[in-house]
Amino acid sequence: MMYVASKERYTTMEYNRCGDSGLMLPKVSLGLWHNFGDTSKFENMRQLCFTAFDNGITQFDLANNYGPEPGSAEINFGRILKEALGKYRDELIITTKAGYEMWDGPYGNWGSRKYLLASLDQSLKRMGLEYVDIFYHHRMDPETPLEETMGALASAVQSGKALYVGLSNYDGKTLSQAASILQEMHCPFVINQNRYSIFDRTVEKNGLKKTTGILKKGLITFSPLAQGQLTDRYLNGIPEDSRIRTDGRFLKESNLTPERLQQIRELNDMAAGRGEKLSEMALGWLLAQQEVTSVLIGASRPQQILDNIKAIHCAPFTEEELVRIDEIAAENTASTSFRK
Repeated sequence: MMYVASKERYTTMEYNRCGDSGLMLPKVSLGLWHNFGDTSKFENMRQLCFTAFDNGITQFDLANNYGPEPGSAEINFGRILKEALGKYRDELIITTKAGYEMWDGPYGNWGSRKYLLASLDQSLKRMGLEYVDIFYHHRMDPETPLEETMGALASAVQSGKALYVGLSNYDGKTLSQAASILQEMHCPFVINQNRYSIFDRTVEKNGLKKTTGILKKGLITFSPLAQGQLTDRYLNGIPEDSRIRTDGRFLKESNLTPERLQQIRELNDMAAGRGEKLSEMALGWLLAQQEVTSVLIGASRPQQILDNIKAIHCAPFTEEELVRIDEIAAENTASTSFRK
C-alpha cells in the first residue's frame, strides 16, 4: 500500500528555532544510529519512519558509519525515501556525518578534506539524494588543521551538497574556534550535536553548552535517555529482550550498578509524582534547557516514538525539582561513555 502521510502531522509536534538561523527543528527528532542496519527488519524501519513523520518529526539523523554494517542505515533509509517518503523531501530535514572510521586506509577517517568530501558523496549516493540538509563533522580531529576541516564543510555547502553544517562531539573551546573560521567563510553553521542527559553532563563541564548559547547556535542532544537507563525498563531487573542482552556493544550490565539503580528509582519516583514516566521527565528536562533545540531519540518500536513525543508537553519544572535532579545525578559520579 502506498504511504500517505497523516494530514494531522503538524498538529502534535512543536518546533524550535535552531540558534539564530532561519531553520526550525522539531523538539523531538529521530536518530537512525540503531535499528536501521542490516540486522534489523526493513518493515519495522519503515514503520518507525512513518510513525515519526505522521507525528511531525521532520528530522532524520544519520551518519556514514551507522549500521551495522557501516553505511547500511543510509542505504535502508534511502530505500524508504525512494519507495515512500521521497515525495515529502521538502518537508524533511535529513542529516549525515563523517568523522569516524568508514573505510580502510589513511583517507577514511577523522577530518581531512579528502575524507569529508568523499564521504559526503558516498552518503548522497547511498541515500539517493542530491543534498543533505545538515552535514556534520562527527568528532574533533587533533591532527588535521581546523581550517582544513572547516573549509571542507564550507565546500560542501558551496557545491550544493549540503544546506547547513554542524559539529558533533566538540568541546566549547574548539567550537568557538571553528565557529569563527566558518563565519569568515560565510558558511551557514547552525547546530552542534552532543551527548547530554541527566546522567551525562559533559557539555556543562567542557564549555560546549555555554558556548553554544553565547554563539547562538542550535544544540541537539543524543543519548538523552542514557541508552535506556532513564526509563522504567531496568527498575525490576534486566529484560531478556533489552539491548544489554541483545547488543552488548554499548550499554553493559556492569553499568547498572546498585548506585545507578538507586538513582533511577529516585528519579522514577519524582516522575511519578509529576504524573509522568521517567523517560518523559528526562526528555522534558533537556527540552527545558534554553540551549537545547531538539532531543534525538532512538526507537526499536513505533510505540516508543509516540511515548517519547509526550515529553514536549512535560510539566514545567520547579526550582526545587531541578535542584533535586542535580542532587540525584551527583550521587554517583561515575560516568558512562558510549562511542557514537
